[in-house]
Amino acid sequence: MRSYTVIGVGAIGGYYGARLQQAGHPVRFLARSDADHLRRHGLRVDSPEGDAVLDVDVYDDPAAVPPSDTIVIATKTTGNDQIIEVVRALVAGRDDLSLLVMQNGLGVERTFAALAPDAPVLGAMCFMCSNKVGPGHVRHLDYGAVTVGEYTPDGSAAGVTPTVDAVITDLREATVSASPAKNLETGRWQKLVWNMPFNGLSVVHDATTDRMVGDPVIRAQAVAIMGEVVRAADACGFPLDPAVVDRLLVTTEKMAPYLPSMKLDHDLGRPLELDAIYAAPIAAARAAGVPMPASEALLTDLRALDRAPSGARTFG
Repeated sequence: MRSYTVIGVGAIGGYYGARLQQAGHPVRFLARSDADHLRRHGLRVDSPEGDAVLDVDVYDDPAAVPPSDTIVIATKTTGNDQIIEVVRALVAGRDDLSLLVMQNGLGVERTFAALAPDAPVLGAMCFMCSNKVGPGHVRHLDYGAVTVGEYTPDGSAAGVTPTVDAVITDLREATVSASPAKNLETGRWQKLVWNMPFNGLSVVHDATTDRMVGDPVIRAQAVAIMGEVVRAADACGFPLDPAVVDRLLVTTEKMAPYLPSMKLDHDLGRPLELDAIYAAPIAAARAAGVPMPASEALLTDLRALDRAPSGARTFG
């Protein structure tokens, strides 16, 4: 069976890594602050799909990790400067592996592709409600589907490559709903239709998903941003079905009340993923001649909150 090294044991890496291990795959977890806790207590996953506490193979030194077939990057983009060196150590001298980037935002695969130019680099769009609630403890609330596509430098459609097919097969065997994206960039833009409004608005309005879709004012803001993302994707050459807005609104209405990850990062005083989720798509849209005024206004507010001192990180 394919082996996996998962960098980051949080809401994403902890959940999907646990599911792959339960399916019988060798999974190595590369952790920082949680490494000792994971060795002593294991990885706990609470989920409607079944709770589990797993003994895991955990490392805090990338040089000590055994070779794996696929390296999964499941950390926040705000830490990529440090993660680059970790990935560099894991791919050194290897020409028989693949990378799977489970991060949010646009253009996140490019940096890692440069570290392993001969390796297939995949991007994964994870649509799920999951939070890390403590050391080695992940709470999965709802959904969990993954869409996987292969990165190409020019953004062209790679199709369903053998590496994409292999990873999707592994995820499905691990009871994860997984599907291929023939064009990764299109998949990235489609994920932004949800991420750009609901992550940022949850911070600005101190709101869970149910309040955001239930409050007419916040919902109108979300719809305006979603429309901008659809128009931007089309202008950049990655057209989306306009019905995606209504579909995602309905999905959010049915979602278990949820605090998006950006809201949790804000509450804990962590830096927000503003460059990958907001600045990159806004810049791409601007280069294509399409303004995104509602998205830019939200980014301005988020940057102000991101710079605020502890204790003053809220509006009103």
